Amino acid sequence: MKKIINELEKRRQQARLGGGQARIKRQHEKGKLTARERLDILLDEDSFEEYDMFVTHRCNDFGMEKQQVAGDGVVTGWGTINGRMVYVFSQDFTVFGGSLSETHAQKICKIMDLAVQNGAPIIGLNDSGGARIQEGVASLGGYAEVFWRNAQASGSIPQISAIMGPCAGGAVYSPAMTDFIYMVKDSSYMFVTGPDVVKTVTNEIVTAEELGGANTHIKKSSVADAAFENDIETLIAIRRLFSFLPMNSREKAPFLKTEDDKNRIDYSLDSIIPKNANQPYDMHEIVEKIADEGDFLELQAEHAKNIIIGFLRLDGEVVGLIANQPMVLAGCLDINASKKAARFIRFCDCFNIPILTLVDVPGFLPGTDQEYGGIIKHGAKLLFAYAQASVPKVTLITRKAYGGAYDVMASKHIRADVNYAWPSAEIAVMGAKGAVEILYRNELGDAEKIAQRTEQYEKRFANPFIAAERGFIDDVIMPHNSRKRLIRAFSTLKNKQMQMPPKKHDNIPL
Repeated sequence: MKKIINELEKRRQQARLGGGQARIKRQHEKGKLTARERLDILLDEDSFEEYDMFVTHRCNDFGMEKQQVAGDGVVTGWGTINGRMVYVFSQDFTVFGGSLSETHAQKICKIMDLAVQNGAPIIGLNDSGGARIQEGVASLGGYAEVFWRNAQASGSIPQISAIMGPCAGGAVYSPAMTDFIYMVKDSSYMFVTGPDVVKTVTNEIVTAEELGGANTHIKKSSVADAAFENDIETLIAIRRLFSFLPMNSREKAPFLKTEDDKNRIDYSLDSIIPKNANQPYDMHEIVEKIADEGDFLELQAEHAKNIIIGFLRLDGEVVGLIANQPMVLAGCLDINASKKAARFIRFCDCFNIPILTLVDVPGFLPGTDQEYGGIIKHGAKLLFAYAQASVPKVTLITRKAYGGAYDVMASKHIRADVNYAWPSAEIAVMGAKGAVEILYRNELGDAEKIAQRTEQYEKRFANPFIAAERGFIDDVIMPHNSRKRLIRAFSTLKNKQMQMPPKKHDNIPL
């Protein structure tokens, strides 16, 4: 028995070395951790249980039968984060460049199946050169098996991807189907075709960083939700994100007891809205003043900055936040903002996370670029997402809520549950200046008369009271009471139930 035990330990030690010390050294020289070192940081200490440590590939072409490495380039299993179970896979770049073979894919598929079966989230740490060329269609089939499982798991369990190295070709589509993607600056890339192919086909000269680096995907494409300086920061950020997420679609997000008084008053909110309606203010200030201990996890912070999304807690309960940002494009809705917010709303609705909407929106961004780009359809995505969401929805209008954008931003008419407004709210078809120029166009030559008409319009419509009189606003609240009132509103909605019309599934305007 002792001999067998020694043999087992020897095999384990060999498997833990992956591609060997020389390749591990090269990984470290690039500023990257190994697959196992990443799991050590991501998971609670001594919580990792590994599966399929001894699996090897079955390819006999191109001399591959002489290159057998235990684990076949991916470490799989489960562990815990803050005591909560999670399934994980971590691709090992030291073994065949982390390339995906048939057996590599089977290992990933096994834990994806277990994650869905047992109702636990899955986190994938991607660091791979793509499909293993030596295996041809078998490796492509492996990718497709992973993709299929991503689609089946969607909305059932949270899926998180970390891009910690190259991710090209078919490899990008699995992360793209997960709920959140984090990247590492300067060492991770995502693209369907690399710089060399782009140069050959289109004659464009572009670097890997410009084509698919972290900055490209957090600012321009919105493929990634956030990027961090190194592997360690990225993994710690994933632990924080995980703390806001439920285990599956049947459970609630984790409650975190807070010392922050749920009845806390903040009088600084009474003066946060500028006297000049055209002067911006930072919506982040309001978010931080109402959240438990000012803690807010923002997502896609570098993309479509005219809208803010992310997670906060109110009296210990997780809430998804969507808020217009007057500091950027005056808070207008455009194509990118609509898509960004719509996807986040869909995630919250999948996983029973209540939605708080803070509104200061003068309308949809005008222009040929927006119209030609399909603002009608993209804006409809946001409208559709809000209208379909069956989780508790609370809306607070802080200042402007004009035109169709008022309707879209979780208005009472698309079935928000509780709608509040500050006294500074302006709910109207459009701003006073534009309205007067249309209503009294025959008087445009008389500046004094137009100024008088504008003042009259502002007094009549630039307030929340007409909407409140019609029941479209449930109450006009004092800004300093916002935290208290929002917490109370969500507490009344804990047992909300909605009956949806019978259907196979909806058809969101993609």
